[in-house]
Amino acid sequence: MADRGVDMLALPKEVKDQLAELDLELSEGDITQKGYEKKRTKLLLPFFIHTPVEAPPPAYDAQAPGPSNASGSTHANAHTQAPPPSSSSRYRDRRSRRPHRSGGTRDDRYRSDIHTEAVQAALAKHKEEKMALPMPTKRRSTYVQSPINNCTPPDSSSSSEDEGALLRQSSVGAGLGAPAPSSLLQPSSLQSPDSWINRSVQGSSTSSSASSASSTLSHGESKPQPSQTQAQPQYKPQYQPQYQPQYQPQYQPQYQSQLQPQSQPQHPAIADMLAQARIGLSENSGPPPDVLAAAPQARGSSHVDRPNNPPVVRGMSRGQSRSSMMETADGVPVNSRVSTKIQQLLNTLKRPKRPPLSEFFVDDQEEIVEVPQPDPNTPRPEGRQIIPVKGEPLGVVSNWPPALQAALARWGATQGKSPALTALDITGKSLYTLTYGKLWSRSVKLAYTLLNKLGPKNEQVLKPGDRVALVYPNSDPGMFWVAFYGCLLAEVIPVPIEVPLSRKDAGSSQVGFLLGSCGVTLALTSEICLKGLPKTPTGEILQFKGWPQLKWVVTDSKYLTKPGKDWQPHIPTANTDPAYIEYKASKEGTVMGVAVSKVAMLTHCQALTQACNYCEGETLVNVLDFKKDMGLWHGVLTSVMNRIHTISVPYAVMKACPLSWVQRVHIHKARVALVKCRDLHWAMMAHREQRDTSLASLRMLIVADGANPWSVSSCDAFLNVFQIHGLKPEVICPCATSPEAMTVAIRRPGVPGTPLPARAILSMGGLSHGVIRVNTEDKNSALTVQDVGHVMPGALMCIVKPEGPPQLCKTDEIGEIVVNSRAGGNMYYGLPGVTKNTFEVIPVNALGAPIGEIPFVRSGLLGFVGPGSLIFVVGKNEGLLMVSGRRHNADDLVATALAVEPVKTVYRGRIAVFSVTVFYDERIVVVAEQRPDASEEDSFQWMSRVLQAIDSIHQVGLYCLALVPANTLPKTHLGGIHIFETKQHFLDGNLHPCNILMCPHTCVTNLPKPRQKQPVGVGPASIMVGNLVAGKRIAQAAGRDLGMIEDQDLIRKHQFLSEALQWRAQTDPDHCLYVLLNAKGVAVSTATCVQLHKRAEKIAAALTEKGSINTGDNVVLLYPPGIDLIASFYGCLYAGCVPVTVRPPHPQNLAATLPTVRMIIDVSKAACILTTQNLMRILRSKEAAATLNIKTWPTIIDTDDLPRHRPPTIYKPPTAEMIAYLDFSVSTTGMLTGVKISHSAVSALCRSIKLQCELYSSRQIAICLDPYCGLGFVLWCLASVYSGHQSILIPPMELESCLPLWLSTLSQYRIRDTFCSYSVMELCTKGIGTQTEILKARGLNLSCVRSCVVIAEERPRLALTMSFSKLFKDLGLSPRAVSTAFGSRVNLAICMQGTTGPDPSTVYVDMKSLRHDRVRLVERGAPQSLPLMESGKILPGVRVIIVNPETRGPLGDSHLGEIWINSPHSASGYYTIYGEESLQADHFNTKLSFGDPTTLWARTGYLGFVKRTELLDAAGHRHDALFVVGSLDETLELRGLRYHPIDIEISVSRAHRSIAESAVFTWTNLLVVVAELCGSEQDALDLVPLVTNVVLEEHHLIVGVVVIVDPGVIPINSRGEKQRMHLRDSFLADQLDPIYVAYNM
Repeated sequence: MADRGVDMLALPKEVKDQLAELDLELSEGDITQKGYEKKRTKLLLPFFIHTPVEAPPPAYDAQAPGPSNASGSTHANAHTQAPPPSSSSRYRDRRSRRPHRSGGTRDDRYRSDIHTEAVQAALAKHKEEKMALPMPTKRRSTYVQSPINNCTPPDSSSSSEDEGALLRQSSVGAGLGAPAPSSLLQPSSLQSPDSWINRSVQGSSTSSSASSASSTLSHGESKPQPSQTQAQPQYKPQYQPQYQPQYQPQYQPQYQSQLQPQSQPQHPAIADMLAQARIGLSENSGPPPDVLAAAPQARGSSHVDRPNNPPVVRGMSRGQSRSSMMETADGVPVNSRVSTKIQQLLNTLKRPKRPPLSEFFVDDQEEIVEVPQPDPNTPRPEGRQIIPVKGEPLGVVSNWPPALQAALARWGATQGKSPALTALDITGKSLYTLTYGKLWSRSVKLAYTLLNKLGPKNEQVLKPGDRVALVYPNSDPGMFWVAFYGCLLAEVIPVPIEVPLSRKDAGSSQVGFLLGSCGVTLALTSEICLKGLPKTPTGEILQFKGWPQLKWVVTDSKYLTKPGKDWQPHIPTANTDPAYIEYKASKEGTVMGVAVSKVAMLTHCQALTQACNYCEGETLVNVLDFKKDMGLWHGVLTSVMNRIHTISVPYAVMKACPLSWVQRVHIHKARVALVKCRDLHWAMMAHREQRDTSLASLRMLIVADGANPWSVSSCDAFLNVFQIHGLKPEVICPCATSPEAMTVAIRRPGVPGTPLPARAILSMGGLSHGVIRVNTEDKNSALTVQDVGHVMPGALMCIVKPEGPPQLCKTDEIGEIVVNSRAGGNMYYGLPGVTKNTFEVIPVNALGAPIGEIPFVRSGLLGFVGPGSLIFVVGKNEGLLMVSGRRHNADDLVATALAVEPVKTVYRGRIAVFSVTVFYDERIVVVAEQRPDASEEDSFQWMSRVLQAIDSIHQVGLYCLALVPANTLPKTHLGGIHIFETKQHFLDGNLHPCNILMCPHTCVTNLPKPRQKQPVGVGPASIMVGNLVAGKRIAQAAGRDLGMIEDQDLIRKHQFLSEALQWRAQTDPDHCLYVLLNAKGVAVSTATCVQLHKRAEKIAAALTEKGSINTGDNVVLLYPPGIDLIASFYGCLYAGCVPVTVRPPHPQNLAATLPTVRMIIDVSKAACILTTQNLMRILRSKEAAATLNIKTWPTIIDTDDLPRHRPPTIYKPPTAEMIAYLDFSVSTTGMLTGVKISHSAVSALCRSIKLQCELYSSRQIAICLDPYCGLGFVLWCLASVYSGHQSILIPPMELESCLPLWLSTLSQYRIRDTFCSYSVMELCTKGIGTQTEILKARGLNLSCVRSCVVIAEERPRLALTMSFSKLFKDLGLSPRAVSTAFGSRVNLAICMQGTTGPDPSTVYVDMKSLRHDRVRLVERGAPQSLPLMESGKILPGVRVIIVNPETRGPLGDSHLGEIWINSPHSASGYYTIYGEESLQADHFNTKLSFGDPTTLWARTGYLGFVKRTELLDAAGHRHDALFVVGSLDETLELRGLRYHPIDIEISVSRAHRSIAESAVFTWTNLLVVVAELCGSEQDALDLVPLVTNVVLEEHHLIVGVVVIVDPGVIPINSRGEKQRMHLRDSFLADQLDPIYVAYNM
């Protein structure tokens, strides 16, 4: 652009004016972009400063704001500029061009130039700091507004009727867009960071999204962008790694080069090497093996397991198995852009937070929120107590009417031809004029009709005092006037409301609340409006959400009845009955009706007449809404009292022609004009040298929102432009109003020549503490405020504290303005409770004594009384944000955000600011609408700059900054942003942002102090007396004794399981032990004792013949769940070798599942593989060869093809210590561990289960579990042979094709005891939980089930078991039936509910104490309570003790500690390649450090506690219950406290309906939350704030990274447990393909 080398400030005025005119032509579409640039270049050519041009500048710079007008006051600069062309204007579809300008920002949004300068200075200050914020990662499709066609869509419906949709960024971005002239003169080497950033970010000027390409590429790709590299060799890195944030907001270019060497263009080789390194890595490492998975099924299937990395073999250090993760010195994987971002995030977090946290944790039972210590330098009010301020007395004028209706009657009779109201059409031409005569006669007709003609047979429907809704559009003031005065004459109470547009209007139900509280049953409207209301298909008017049933009455003249000669309306003298009700929305969104009495209405008109000096016959131009507030008080009521001619300029006209009101003042020689800042602003922006307009006739320009702190600049700028048109400085009259107190203060029209009132320049810091300090030191954080004149005539005003009792403020303190006057609201109609606190306030002095009897009304305005009793307003109560005890004004924050160059980013300056309460304090949220053509980088850059500007100017941190697509925020009726609804959408997760930035780390400063680990109270020095340690009961418990077996013969037979099978085959050969069912519920195979024995013998023979196996060799059993697996197991025992069961690979997913099989085979050093023909083919197939070397398999024996002849009897009897089998499993932390189970342990375990569950040969049980490891394998393969009961086997994968299979089996076979896994239970709950009626009709009955035990190695999932019980209660399932079991790697079965003994008990523990490893029981429903269910009864022969994992000393029963086990069926040790004895001894044979130093214990690795309950066990003793809390390896140590991932995950899953599943882990002290999104991708970003909120609120933790992924991404093993460590590794290796990754600041 031409202005690159032009000193814009030095241009002559006429050139600036010509440029401004050019800008306007472009913005109105009167000139093409090309023509505009040509003309502009021509104009600027003479002033060009010749500097060497480094590169063709990007075309984006068309957005550099236009020149500012040097004439006039400094405040005016920003406002005198013409609007810049929007970047979309050159692409905009010609059809969508409008002949007029579209709307602008919110009406209370005017920032001053001072402010823009302040923002620039603040941002410049931040430039020195190195701060690179990591940019969020977003999947392409998520970006809702992909900039494919860069068209700004035409505004839809009422979107444009905006109190604020102004495109006013010209005024807004004055300083930030173009680099300062000085920077343009710098040689290329010293370019300012800003211009450098602008260049390098904008990239090529052509493609719609070249600059965003690299941030939204799919993972791992990176495209060089030739257009940029050629055009700007100095700035654009050639290769852009995906993780390099596209902009370093505060970086000098030289920092950039230090931090990202790979992006320096002069070393393309490095970039290439990196690219190849990355590709090479991923090729070599290949797809990681799947650990336990059979198939990539949908979540919830009974055996899904999709870990993405190989498990670690216990005994190998984790690093050794991670060769694919080239780690750098500090443990950050090189090939991971995720971790680079996290590193950046950590760097940003290292900066100190403002309030330093104390570092010590006082170990108190209660965690207390950190209360920031009061700063001794906080400014405090020092003045004396304020004295109430009196307005001048309200004069009594002889001809003032006794009531407002009387004035209308008088003018109607005596001045009938005098004009009362002129309405304009959409083009700004006069549409009709209503005279006082017409107004009177029509109002009388309406009053007569309302009272006499509404009901059938002239029954009276309305009585005086009834409330009636007035529903008229803003374009029809005449009908409204008639309706309003008709109601007054009929003595019914009008309630003006907005015209409802649809059922989904923002705040519609709140308007319904208003109508309900006012008891409205009738609505008056015009015929045209009625036709436009939304209808049902039958033509009825829609019942609006939350509205009472209304009768609609049309008030057009043709439908009204003329009264007889003798009928006259009754006009009593004004009394205290309500005259009308004005609606008002509170901060909470509630719409209430302020009732104004007849006498208050009249007195208010008199006071306004006196203050504004109204005279009979004057002309007034009104731009405001005539239904409420100033528009109603001046333009409808006071004007009629004084026979004023009102010209009403509707909002739609203002949009089409912003100058229309100025033209009306000129045409009608109006004396008074009633406007808002936005109208001044629009008129000024649309102003061309209109030599014919004159504002000299104005004696008063009333600025209705003059109380807005930023109005001062609008008034100055308007005066600056229109002074040459005869506008006198003293006619500008700002005022302050509120619905409750009505007009609070107004500046009186000044006498020509007198000096204008002074301005107050206040310190923002002082304001935030509620005190008035003139700003001296830092002009960046100053607020310039103008006065709003004096108190109204006849009123008394004082300032009281906004919170707490209404205590009078001191003179230098800011408080709420309260007013006592006859001219104010009387009450909130129908709401006596709220009324008292607002309308009947009696101020008190410092001692709390009331200062008098008279009640005051709270105005909701915050301000102070200045010199000369002038009133200053600095904000509103409803815009007040109280953060950490300091007050901030929402509008001030909006103004700061608007001053941060939003031209490229914010759509029409639409920004909402509100606060949400999270973790005991208010947190500030900024939501803005994003322009459709804004790039990701622009948006992110804007967001980071807003953060810095607000931080610097207001000294407050933002909690969340969100950008939503244009036109999507809920709107008020005039198109402004509906703040309350926006806040509701945010909290409900319905905002659908397209960009979001959370900054909890900077603004949450009240977290509890981090805990310092205290020395353990109980140590070897503690005195132990019996079972007491240091005065507490030792936490220990035991199952009953295993006891002696009566029959010695049985001992011999049952000593080993292999002998038990032979004994059963002899004594009861035809007893059926196993029945296997298929998906249809049909028994596909069965096995009697003798069949199983004979098959085992054949397999033993095959092993010795074909496999040449020696005693003690390991044999892998690779079978689908079934009877073959069981037979092979006993075959191995017969042959004296050690079976290892392995889940077979999934034929459709060999690449992921086969490596795990291979790994177990290698680790177990198996000599041979037993499998089926089918699986043997798979192991030797080409597909398998593609994954691994199939030539190195050990001998494979196919057991489908065994010799028919009777094998020789082979039986090698074992000894008790010999290993019976190896149990391999992957823990949730991703460790692959094999444990050795001896023959004696197997026998003890089977006996223990037999006793606990009372299993005999006459019993039947149903098992729906995976038979490959743990207790599932024991129940499937071992228990039946030992106890002789019949097991009905249901492979869990069959449930996928037939969900009710398991339950229908229970019903069909009348099963009393069944065992399942959590995945099976979840499948049933989610899949058939809603179909219980259908199942019942099919005859499904579960009343036979006595116990349903969930087999798991985790804390009982109480929510799942309870919902399962509740859902299937209708099918007869007893609520007492469902219970859980618990086992671990060192001992496969520790607890199981069994048939006798008390029901499992549930306790509620305090989560805060649990984080300190304490157990404190609380009542159900207590805050921060966690329900825990007992994990079943401790099995016979098992002893449990709770031990401190660090000191290894026993703990008291009020502590959480590690569960240690002593039992005959514990495993003998780990089976590892290296056989690390130290590890084994530690886990399997450990002694307590004191207490009972002889017993050997096994460490489970799980945390839990023991509680003595009131229940009695079988022996009549009180029952000790064991509660498992979670795995020690999985706990997260954060802030010195211990957290269990499941607790955080439960909170996260509750945060939003679209979260299907979640998982958490830590990475370098950052908490990472991964949430699966089951809704549409546009909900993805809604989850980020909700997840952050819930974790902060419930766990007092700040989430560092939120990752949103597709359903099914979180890996789950066959037991239904989350594999969090695999997830973590996949995340760091960047294999998740997330929808969105948010890095919280």
